[in-house]
Amino acid sequence: MERRQFLASSLAVSALAAAKPGAYAEAAEESAQGKGREFYQLRRYHINSGPQRKLCDDFFRDALLPALSRLKVGPVGVFDLTIGPETPSIYVLMPSLSAEMLATVETYLAHDAEYNKAGTAFLNPPAKEPAFDRMESSFLQAFEKWPRLVLPSATASRGQRIFEMRTYEGPTDQDHKRKVEMMQSGEADIFTKAGAEQVFYADTLIGTRLPNLTYMLAFASLADRDKSWAAFRASDEWKALSSQPRYAFETIVSNITNLILTPTAYSQI
Repeated sequence: MERRQFLASSLAVSALAAAKPGAYAEAAEESAQGKGREFYQLRRYHINSGPQRKLCDDFFRDALLPALSRLKVGPVGVFDLTIGPETPSIYVLMPSLSAEMLATVETYLAHDAEYNKAGTAFLNPPAKEPAFDRMESSFLQAFEKWPRLVLPSATASRGQRIFEMRTYEGPTDQDHKRKVEMMQSGEADIFTKAGAEQVFYADTLIGTRLPNLTYMLAFASLADRDKSWAAFRASDEWKALSSQPRYAFETIVSNITNLILTPTAYSQI
């Protein structure tokens, strides 16, 4: 979906949601049928240590995740930023096959009585005691060759796991597209051989510092993460791929943001 088409579609459906939320939900559900690639809304909540932590956990666990489940949005990941800038922060990853659903999710949540009741402390705090400082949001579309989010094996058993979320910025649109192509032309396979579990790969449609892509890997521990990365970098396949003239003629990634995330006890990922 092109950015202009996406924006036009989102605005049109937003108007429908505001006027007839019931009809919108039905239309969004129908629109999801037959679409192979997921969309993701990725939120970052900046918080202060103390009361905001409990407000956020209570809200995400008891209000937001159940409401998103009713909208068939999920599995939803809620993660603490363990290593990275501006801690404490909480990341929320919401996947759906429907771009319209994610683009207008707040409009639909506003009409959910259970959500508003369960989340009232978070949604209606006094100005001097906000539930969070600021929230940033970006909108992404899954790669064509990695169309759906894949849960790591430890999720089902609630086992120990950490996540690495990396964002690659391209200096130009051309370079960004080549990096997306490169990741779909063998780089993901090298991660698998190196022992990294891959959760999602996505192109950012709306957000800051465009153009960029974001992907997420899962590991049992930081030690396993270091071991996998060492195997990846030492791989003959990686050396051959990264030295191809199509990808090595100039720097195709101008900046990397690397975050280590820990799932909350109630995270669905």
